Amino acid sequence: MTVIFPDSQPSTPLQDPLLPWLWSVKQALEDWNSGKESGSDLTKLLSDCIAAFKDNDQYRDDIRFLKIWFFYMDFSEDFGSVFQKMWESKICVGNALLYIWYASFLESKGKLYDASMVYQMGISRNAKPVEWVKKAHALFLERMSEIVSSAQTGYQCTTKPYSGKVPLSSLKNSSRNKTIEIGRTKYQIIGCAGQGGFAQVYKAYVSCNPDDVVALKIQKPAFPWEFYMYRQLNQRISDKERSSFGVAHRMHLYSDCSILVCDYLANGTLQDAINSFAVIGKSMEEVLCIYYTIEMLYMLETLHGVGIIHGDFKPDNLLIRYARDGITKAGSRYGNDLTKDGFRDRSGPWHDQGLCLVDWGRGIDMHLFPDNMEFKGDCRTSGFRCVEMQENRPWTFQVDTYGLCVVVHMMLHNSYMEIEKKLSPEGGYIYQPKSSFKRYWNAELWRNLFKKLLNSSPGGNDKKLLQDLRETFQDYMCSDPQLIKKLSELLVKQRASLCA
Repeated sequence: MTVIFPDSQPSTPLQDPLLPWLWSVKQALEDWNSGKESGSDLTKLLSDCIAAFKDNDQYRDDIRFLKIWFFYMDFSEDFGSVFQKMWESKICVGNALLYIWYASFLESKGKLYDASMVYQMGISRNAKPVEWVKKAHALFLERMSEIVSSAQTGYQCTTKPYSGKVPLSSLKNSSRNKTIEIGRTKYQIIGCAGQGGFAQVYKAYVSCNPDDVVALKIQKPAFPWEFYMYRQLNQRISDKERSSFGVAHRMHLYSDCSILVCDYLANGTLQDAINSFAVIGKSMEEVLCIYYTIEMLYMLETLHGVGIIHGDFKPDNLLIRYARDGITKAGSRYGNDLTKDGFRDRSGPWHDQGLCLVDWGRGIDMHLFPDNMEFKGDCRTSGFRCVEMQENRPWTFQVDTYGLCVVVHMMLHNSYMEIEKKLSPEGGYIYQPKSSFKRYWNAELWRNLFKKLLNSSPGGNDKKLLQDLRETFQDYMCSDPQLIKKLSELLVKQRASLCA
């Protein structure tokens, strides 16, 4: 980012105390560009300027002071906290430039979802002139559309707002049995399947056919990136593993919203399974925890191996899959025929059993960045901030592996994970959960998982680490046929409970 200050100002230092600082920053910038001054000197000058005037009402809406903040953000390792301080100090919060500049800054860092949310924040706050924010947001969507439309077919884009006979806003209050038309296809809405801050997911029949069920994810503001991520999954994930990551058939992008047409899974989420134990005062059975841990390790091993980060790995985004009903050669039904055969290589009825990772709006495609790229920033999702985020250090795959650790902790303890930093017997420090393991658990398995994933070294072989951990859990399960038998019984019982 370049900050240009005018050579002269109509005011004087007496009338405008910021003016001498602007002259100093201009000179320091010229010295830095010519190599005469280090970046640290310039950073200190900017920091001192902000400290001196951040509480001064005279400069709260001054664009020159806003530029100082953004220039400092360029040099800061934790730009998220810089923006948070700007917000707390109410620096130009009513000015469109605050939202346009910060969204552009986030886009340059690859944080596309966050950039989209900042544009929406500026529009919802009616930042002046709001037409600037809307125009910048439209151009942002055009850039996203160029990336997404190059991915594959199934993407339909228009610059017009959604104009169906049934307003999408009416679905929030009463959606059941309403029929909406999207891209010349009619969808009968059966009910709301889930919702978040900016999106709602509806179960729907295609052309009113109950045998053709889909999920419609309606998001405001429009955000096409998730469709791009789904298309990358199609291209990079093998057919054998593809069912573990959700499927998007089409994306309809309007100026005021986006509609993603996905597969519908009716079995609930891993969060639902965890809650089903919590409501009766129990934790999930250890053998079930082990099974879902194997599934999650398999998922991340596959994803990270093809350069994809999910970025929002939590139990709400993990849908439960069950083996399809069918008849085996032995004459038994698939759903109740989960034996040791096929468990390790996930074949037979085990292939359709497990978890399905959805919600790819925060996904990161590492192939769009130079090799060995690292990121800095905070997901700000309570309970899921990896160690690197908490300590303002660079991260890549740790955002997913930390999420996996939190999910495992929730299955075992019915609570979010709290970590502590302790001296390691080998020297240095290690991170570990504060909660202890029950004496009748296979504590060594869990201890090894948390130790390895919470203390993985930057640049390490993430895929090999995940594979090794997965195989230790699989070895344990396959060491005793009674464990597979118990798992099978628990899955049948869980299916009957969650799908009732």
